[in-house]
Amino acid sequence: MRRSLLPLLLAAPLLTPLVSQAADAASEAPVQPQIDRRDVRVPRFPSNDFEVGLFFGPYSTQNFGSSIALGGRLGYHITEDFFVEAAYGRTTVSDDAFKRVLPGGVFTPGENKLSYSDLSVGVNVLPGEVFLGRDHALPSQLYLIAGAGTTHFNGQRQQTFNFGLGTKVYWNDSFALRVDLRDHVFSLDLLGKRDSTHNLELTAGASFLF
Repeated sequence: MRRSLLPLLLAAPLLTPLVSQAADAASEAPVQPQIDRRDVRVPRFPSNDFEVGLFFGPYSTQNFGSSIALGGRLGYHITEDFFVEAAYGRTTVSDDAFKRVLPGGVFTPGENKLSYSDLSVGVNVLPGEVFLGRDHALPSQLYLIAGAGTTHFNGQRQQTFNFGLGTKVYWNDSFALRVDLRDHVFSLDLLGKRDSTHNLELTAGASFLF
């Protein structure tokens, strides 16, 4: 019995520091990581429901080249994602290229104006921000849009479908800048054959929200 206790008595001085260290470790509080949290700024979009604006840009009439179109828009935002918009645009179309082979051209005299009016539905798809420098950001919105209306051209009145996309940058709660790309599709009979035409329009403009 004495021989069996002898190893324990000899090892006691060695075990005492280990037991003390284990007790100290158990009594220490867990380490809390010190992480600096970054402030995240969520883009703030204006809550105004009505929008009115002006626009201008090239309107490419199929077979007749491009000219500058001017117009206006009136919109209503139903929800944060969907909106409706009425638009009116006007441009001048030239048939100078046809006058080289057809005396008098193809237009009825005094009927070289093209105008359209339409009602469209849009959906916002990609909200984001546009950065001006390192410290200033403006909310932005990408949207898809499509609708129907009427085009008046060379004495003809044609049903028109339009579709496209656009982007809007909010300068503040009441003012935004816009860029839109639309395709206006309508049938036209100028040379004795009715064809479906695609007429692309790229415009820039400003909108006021209230």
